[in-house]
Amino acid sequence: MLIETLDTARDLGRLKEILGVMVRHGFGDTVRRLGLADRLERAGQALNWAHAADLARVEPPVQVRLALEELGPTFVKFDQILAGRADLFSPEWIAEFEKLHSQVPAVPLDALRPQLREDLGAEPEEVFAWFDTTPLAAASIAQVHRARLHGGTEVVVKIRRPSIADTIHADLRLLQRLAALAEAELPALKPYRPQQLVREFARSLRRELDLAGECRQAERIAANMAEALPHIVIPRVHWAYTRERINVQDFIDGTPGSALAALTPEAGFNRRVLAQRGAQAVIKMIVEDGLFHADPHPGNVFYLPGNRIAFIDFGMVGRLSQRRRDELLQLLLGLVEHQPQVVADVLLDWTGDAPGLNLGQLETEVEAFVDQYHGVPLAQLSLGQMLADVSAILREHRLDLPPDLALLIKAFISLEGMGRNLDPGFHMATETLPVLQQVVRRRYRPEALAGRAWTALRRVLATAEQLPDDIGRLLRNARRGHLQVGIELAHLKRVGDQIDRSANRLAMALVIAALIIGSSIVMTVKGGPTLFGLPAFGFLGFFGAVVCGLWLVRAIWRSSHHRDDD
Repeated sequence: MLIETLDTARDLGRLKEILGVMVRHGFGDTVRRLGLADRLERAGQALNWAHAADLARVEPPVQVRLALEELGPTFVKFDQILAGRADLFSPEWIAEFEKLHSQVPAVPLDALRPQLREDLGAEPEEVFAWFDTTPLAAASIAQVHRARLHGGTEVVVKIRRPSIADTIHADLRLLQRLAALAEAELPALKPYRPQQLVREFARSLRRELDLAGECRQAERIAANMAEALPHIVIPRVHWAYTRERINVQDFIDGTPGSALAALTPEAGFNRRVLAQRGAQAVIKMIVEDGLFHADPHPGNVFYLPGNRIAFIDFGMVGRLSQRRRDELLQLLLGLVEHQPQVVADVLLDWTGDAPGLNLGQLETEVEAFVDQYHGVPLAQLSLGQMLADVSAILREHRLDLPPDLALLIKAFISLEGMGRNLDPGFHMATETLPVLQQVVRRRYRPEALAGRAWTALRRVLATAEQLPDDIGRLLRNARRGHLQVGIELAHLKRVGDQIDRSANRLAMALVIAALIIGSSIVMTVKGGPTLFGLPAFGFLGFFGAVVCGLWLVRAIWRSSHHRDDD
């Protein structure tokens, strides 16, 4: 049970706060169906139901977005993860999630000073030649201040909010338990895979809490870009001042990605070149390097003189294994070159054969989807829209993408939108195809083929070398009767819980019957203490039987009521 497994008293208070927000935003029925209100009451807490229907007329996507916004930093970040899951949520939900931003009031510098002294070893005014006490920007996890090193270099200092890690870890514990409870008790939520979403979110958020880890990711991407795309700028990290709770990077003095009106030829900018270079950079990150900026929105991009592009904020990055990149190459080439069978095969490899999946219908829909673009000029293809449509097909078949691919599709859609804003004539497919073909050519060069063949041969030889030991171990276990076969049955735990509850009720019914029979016998015995003129022990036995019987009737009624709701 959720309440009994909470780690601290603070978790219980936070749970009450979360459920209170859900009630205020029209999710009171969900709270009741999960049984959380009753459990809170047994733990000495109570919810205020006075305004439970205040927002009942608001559309569900808006209700969810407003609730997440009110719940604070952890849930704002969770919303950003949901905004990238077009394979699970329809466009109206995604559009609503994207409205939520992580801009929050800044923490006063005095509240940051103890942490800064601990991380820097002195006051910021002593460590830096100049330190701006007014934040340049503030978000849910950290805020940024401008500063100047003693050598004259302009930098930005990113500082993690005090105690934000404790708050986030407590929220993650609650989210994990709430997700497990929701998936078990609310079948309508199972297609959204609450537990998987929370696990994905927890991994992403824990990485984002490490500001030094963010810098390591930035340096890896900078090294990948250095030779191939010198016009891409990644801020330099100053490791002497960088820790888990603080990082210091070069200040980027450029035109923000949102200030498109300033990108004029008179100012030295060519918007078409900027769009092409931005697309080339992100495609290289994804297809060649396997490490990419997962949130390339205008707030994380600056345009510099010479048509250079700077990327900042590498807190959210995506990673793709070599195998996943190969599959992605096949998918993108299948979309661009109109090969429906290739697209269907890759999607099935990604999602697996879910129970009840109509494989023939899925392949038919994918073929019809790809075929509608047959003969369409490359320049008229919208790659972002095509990926969104693929996500919609998966959503209809209750299939979900692995987390790394969900981030990738989000990055592609954001990138294409930025490119179109820069240059209305920008076509993502036109920019992507040459890069994809170049990568394919490199993969099938003789030296590349020989390298992969040698790697495969080594694996085969290693497996063959180990095979006699594995077979011998298997036969020894079989002779000793230690051979084990693992069978996993879906929903077995839930069935076991139901059997356990039924057994408890049956035991209670036997106890009630025993009390009635025993009390009846005692009533016939003369002598001994009396109550209301009746033998005391017989009367107490009947009273206990009545109380237990009422409890049993209530438990059966509540169980039947919950089944009717489901």
